[in-house]
Amino acid sequence: MTGRTFTKAYATEVKRVTAQRNHEWLSRHAEPMVLPPITGSRLRELTFAWVDGRHVKPRDLKRVARHLGSCHEAAWRRSLHQARLTTAYVSDGHVLAGFVGPRATALCQRFRDGYITSARALDATLTLLHRTADRPAAFYKDCNPRNILITLSGPPVTIDTDDLTLAPFGYDLAKLVVTLSMTHGPLPADLIDQALTAYNSAAAAHHPQLGQTTLTQLMEYAELHGILAAPYLGRGGYRWSWTRVRPTSTPRRKTCT
Repeated sequence: MTGRTFTKAYATEVKRVTAQRNHEWLSRHAEPMVLPPITGSRLRELTFAWVDGRHVKPRDLKRVARHLGSCHEAAWRRSLHQARLTTAYVSDGHVLAGFVGPRATALCQRFRDGYITSARALDATLTLLHRTADRPAAFYKDCNPRNILITLSGPPVTIDTDDLTLAPFGYDLAKLVVTLSMTHGPLPADLIDQALTAYNSAAAAHHPQLGQTTLTQLMEYAELHGILAAPYLGRGGYRWSWTRVRPTSTPRRKTCT
């Protein structure tokens, strides 16, 4: 970080306040997550300390996965062990939206928009989603390659705190797998497996039950992300649809578009 700053504008004041509160919550509960300090706040704007770094590339996946597992473990240990994925959770006066309900609403909208091809496929996708209800709660912060910076030294730096909700362990890692693939092309299956092993090892640092995300679960989460990210194809660096770049070893599910 240098003496320079970056100012981000928000469409509404509500979104600015939400992003600032998300930043504060993550700084308090998700250590070792590194976020650029907020140096200024005004109507519909936040100013952050500048970070010299580059966006995540496929070769960084294992490193970022390990870091993400540590952040999720810390948040669970400090607060989220009390949360359930089916309901919103209030922590330090800040509300983290639940996981299941909002995703079900979004998936139904994708069906109406044509990204899920049949009612039967939608039902299978919702069944997959509801299977997560009793899993331990981590958080989702839209972990895509443009929201994390790799610096010359130190851990990855997380930027863009616009989104923060509850999610099962492994869900945000699956988002990174999907968005890296949609940006750079197919990832080797063994690279994904190594990243999941690194993530699980970090997540299990104090509580072994947290490091039990299976490859099947990770790829089921990836299928959900593939559907939810489908409308953004051709924007934000997403050049390939998930249906084209998913690992060949991933079972083809009826939930996929």
